[in-house]
Amino acid sequence: MAEEGPEGGWLPPAAVEAVLASCGLTLPRSGVARTADEAAAIAAELGGAVVLKVISDSALHKSDVGGIALDLEGASEVRAAYKSVTEAVSDAQGALVQEFVPGGHEVIIGMTEDPSFGPLILFGLGGIFVELIGDVSFRIHPLTDVDAAEMVREVKTSRLLEGYRGEPVGDVPALEGAILKVSALVEALPEIVEMDLNPVKVLEPGQGVRAVDARIRVRPVTASFIPRRADIPAAEHIRPQR
Repeated sequence: MAEEGPEGGWLPPAAVEAVLASCGLTLPRSGVARTADEAAAIAAELGGAVVLKVISDSALHKSDVGGIALDLEGASEVRAAYKSVTEAVSDAQGALVQEFVPGGHEVIIGMTEDPSFGPLILFGLGGIFVELIGDVSFRIHPLTDVDAAEMVREVKTSRLLEGYRGEPVGDVPALEGAILKVSALVEALPEIVEMDLNPVKVLEPGQGVRAVDARIRVRPVTASFIPRRADIPAAEHIRPQR
C-alpha cells in the first residue's frame, strides 16, 4: 500500500520494485539497512561496489541534500557513508544499499496526469539535466512503437546516444522498449497517477537499460475504471486486500 495510507500516496520501495518487475523493468539488487553494520553486511552480500540512498519522506531529491553516496567499496566506506547520508536529513529511516551500475547514459522516463489530456508519458536525457535545460518530449498515453522512437529522437541531446563526439553508443531499442513498458504499466494499473524513473541508465548495445531509482504515486480508482487486463500480480501492492 502507499505510504500515505488507503487514500493513496507514494509507494514504498519494495512495492515500487514489484510493480516495475511486473512489466519487465528491474531495479538493481538492494537491501534496506537501519544501522551502519546492517549496511556493511548488505553490501558484502551484494558484492562489488554499492550505492547508499537515505530513506526519508522529506528528501524527494536525495542528491540535493547529500542523501546519496556512490561507488562505495569495503565495510569502512559503507559504514562512513551510512552515517553521512542518514545525518543529511532529520527524518532518516535508514538507507537503501543498492548495487552500483557503472557507465551508461542517464535518462528519465516518467508519467504525469494532465487535467485535459489524461496520462502523459515523458522522456528526457541527462538525469538531473532534464530539470536544468528542460530538454524533454511528451506523448499522450497509450503509446505505439512509433511514439516511443519519436520521443527519443525529439530531444536535442539524443545524439549522445548515437555516439556523438566519442560518447558511448546506447542501447536505443532497449530504451524505446522501456518507454513502451511504462505506458503498458499505466494502462494496466490506472491507480498510477505519477511515475518518475530517474535515472535510467542506457547501457551499450545489447546490454539493455537499468532503472536505478524510481518513484510511483497512486490513488484509488473505482472498480468500474479498472480494466480487465489490470488484474495482474503487481496490483496487490496498490489495491486494498479484501
